[in-house]
Amino acid sequence: MAATAYPEAPGPRAPHGADSEVGRLRTVVLHRPGAELQRLTPRNNDRLLFDGIPWVARAQEEHDAFAEALRGRGVEVLHLTALLTEALAAEEARERAITTALDGRHLGDTLRAHLAAYLRDASPEELTTHLTAGIRNDEVRGVFGLVTSLLAHDDFLVDPLPNLLFTRDSSVWVRDRVAVTSLAMPARARETQLTELVYTHHPRFAGTPTVHGWQHEHVEGGDVLLLAPGVIAVGVGERTTPAGVERFARQVFHAGLATTVLAVPIAQERATMHLDTVCTMVDVDKIVMYPNIADSLRAHAVTLAEPAEREADQVLHVGPPEPFMVAAAKAMGIDTLHRIDTGLDPVTAEREQWDDGNNTLAIAPRVAVAYERNVETNDRLEAAGIEVVRIAGSELGSGRGGPRCMSCPVARDPLPLG
Repeated sequence: MAATAYPEAPGPRAPHGADSEVGRLRTVVLHRPGAELQRLTPRNNDRLLFDGIPWVARAQEEHDAFAEALRGRGVEVLHLTALLTEALAAEEARERAITTALDGRHLGDTLRAHLAAYLRDASPEELTTHLTAGIRNDEVRGVFGLVTSLLAHDDFLVDPLPNLLFTRDSSVWVRDRVAVTSLAMPARARETQLTELVYTHHPRFAGTPTVHGWQHEHVEGGDVLLLAPGVIAVGVGERTTPAGVERFARQVFHAGLATTVLAVPIAQERATMHLDTVCTMVDVDKIVMYPNIADSLRAHAVTLAEPAEREADQVLHVGPPEPFMVAAAKAMGIDTLHRIDTGLDPVTAEREQWDDGNNTLAIAPRVAVAYERNVETNDRLEAAGIEVVRIAGSELGSGRGGPRCMSCPVARDPLPLG
């Protein structure tokens, strides 16, 4: 299929916000792999949620090509560490970042005080590196407390954050507001704290209203799909909890951001950690989906209860389970949500789902970025009229995430009404 050119649009920068998964992408936040990935070892990669030890230089090359593919379609690419460094110029942001990084019970008072002083002396660039790449015991100088004496020299006092690569998980834009999420795995908890600092203290996002927050029940961005304006699907499984969906739904309803939230139970397994590992939107009425679960996937339509139905402690109406495709089409107000299957047979589908064949990033209606390795899924997308922008991902995929996982859309064009 011939490529379509999307040059950078002239004039002022697009306003922040998104009301769908497929509106033309204007601005996105990525994180280029860095020193935090070089901290992975066979002893800590499982705890830090990676399935292997990536070749960092190759991962960087692949990520650079991903970013360039987006720029080539007129997308403004922002880098998370650059935003964080700029936000850390604010003293309040620095203090909050240092406090949250050192609140672990494993440090002890002597070491915590020493590290706090050390980090306060760091430049914003150095502080960003310490917060993302972590601090090892053998990198501490001038303190000889009990904790440093008894820990191994290569133990981490502040853990690295290799999953920063997956910027989708820590925040989600819903219309003109940003939902700062709450990540379930201890290895990722600090990511949303740093993301909140960016949205709170970076001048670009000054005054941006927020919903949810890292202190609340678990909701992860990979589980949140903006199916259509006003319609949000949220996976409930390994990472996002029912309580998280309940709070999130109340917040988006009361803010006027949505009229329907579809709560979608998914298996609590590594291969299906998020809803976007089994399905993603590639057009206003097309979704790429893992066929091995397509017929069993269910959804509960959650809406604000009518005033007569409301009780003091319950304002949500939760509908009975329906097939996901039926519930989604009904909520979206369309006759049919068309399904494009991953692969051509169950074995191929399982292989390509594991390799994030379902995890596509739409950059416009009928245009999606996908890993080149998922050959049959990409062929099926093209047969359905979707232009596929192929990128390499042999090393980027070692943390179990594809193009959608690695990108947080900050601005999309709204979809036309009707």
